[in-house]
Amino acid sequence: MARDAATVSKNMSKIHSKDTSIELELRKALWHKGYRYRKNYKALPGSPDIVLTKYKIAIFCDSEFFHGKDWDVLKLRLEKGKNPDYWIKKIERNRSRDWENDKKLLFLGYTVIHFWGKDILKHTDECIQSIEESIWDIKLADSSEADFL
Repeated sequence: MARDAATVSKNMSKIHSKDTSIELELRKALWHKGYRYRKNYKALPGSPDIVLTKYKIAIFCDSEFFHGKDWDVLKLRLEKGKNPDYWIKKIERNRSRDWENDKKLLFLGYTVIHFWGKDILKHTDECIQSIEESIWDIKLADSSEADFL
């Protein structure tokens, strides 16, 4: 399928960094479960998409393309496509930045969770369950610490 520059430009202009459909889906599910959060929290490295400040949990909703899911396979596809140098460099930088931000957040005592967009859309309940398991782990650790004091 041949795509001209105008079509590509139009499609790319519709991609946003916040309030994406995957973020909205996960936020809506968290809200209905009674969890309150910050969105695109700029006070933390990487401005996590969702932050449960009460539990120090940072959640990222990653699109498969821009964050390089199955990177070895995607990289091979990009090498055969248009402008491979640009896209490979861009996605590798995104992956590197994600890793650096995760390290900074872990150092600050945050639990870091990444979800792929398709997992959020197809398995929202499982994503919520994963978040709740992290919350329970944090609560358990906090209660264990209180026992020692």
